Amino acid sequence: MKLSNNYIFYPGNNELVKAIEYYKGLLADKGIIDDAPDNSIAVQDNFLYTRGNFEQQRFNTSILEPAREAFESILSEMSRQQSPLNWAAIQNSLGNILAALGQQRMDVALYEKAITAFNLALEEFKQQDSPLNWATAQYNLGTAAQALGRQQDDSKLLKISIDAYTNTLLEWTQDQAPELWATTMFQLGTSFYAHGKLLKGNRTFQKSVVAFKNALVRFDADNYALALSATHNSRGVVLQHLAESEENSARMEEAIRSYEIALLVAQEQQLPIHLAVMIKVNIATARGVLAELTNDSAIAEESADDFELILELFSSVLQPLCLKHCEAQLIRMTSLLNTAA
Repeated sequence: MKLSNNYIFYPGNNELVKAIEYYKGLLADKGIIDDAPDNSIAVQDNFLYTRGNFEQQRFNTSILEPAREAFESILSEMSRQQSPLNWAAIQNSLGNILAALGQQRMDVALYEKAITAFNLALEEFKQQDSPLNWATAQYNLGTAAQALGRQQDDSKLLKISIDAYTNTLLEWTQDQAPELWATTMFQLGTSFYAHGKLLKGNRTFQKSVVAFKNALVRFDADNYALALSATHNSRGVVLQHLAESEENSARMEEAIRSYEIALLVAQEQQLPIHLAVMIKVNIATARGVLAELTNDSAIAEESADDFELILELFSSVLQPLCLKHCEAQLIRMTSLLNTAA
């Protein structure tokens, strides 16, 4: 059975934030005041949190190129032999900036430079000597490799991402670093999911579901609303595709329940409306597939009603491809109902 379209969104990237704040700290040390406003992304930006792992939510997008230039300049003047750990820290920050630029421009070469920077950092950050720095660089490597792997449909890069996140979890443990552990589990689930789509393997999808379930242990609505909603939504996405692959209606019902929890969190915690609408689209799509799996016209009618409501009330916050998807799904459900009648 062909896998249907569904949609994911991402929590913020704290490592990118740290890299930008490090750059702004360098400016402050030189007595330079950066008056570029934070929070520069408009509230009505319907792509917010959906572009990928390196989206900025706090900083003006023009900050990336100056930060890149600053870090590259420092590295050109710094002696790796005399200050190996500082050199590695700059490589780590540079990697995040390069990856953010790569995502912004969909530039493979920039992503590859980011991956190289993280690997260089790992040449100096050794697990036995600098375990937390080593884990951070592994995490960043995993995120950059995942982002490029998804963009290029490259299974080797996604395997590198999975291995890097697995290494990260050796140091970012649930007991010692619960937030970092949960964040890594979310990203590991995302990498397993992307890898599973390429491999067409249910076992990899199942690993993704487990990783997302693990992340949910530590995310709560009061402190991690975006991460909690994103994780439930992503778990629903994987369960939906697993259900389609298995032609398993019970699994599809589980996917719908996961989406519904994601939607509840998004609404109660007042996340941006386009994220709630995206989850509604996922629910309606999953119901449509469930209707086809079970030949249930009542569920098909419910899915059609969902899409009609989305198109009538929320078309202005739908991304163009998502809008086309909703229109096509409404036609599909209407045709199913006409056939049943």
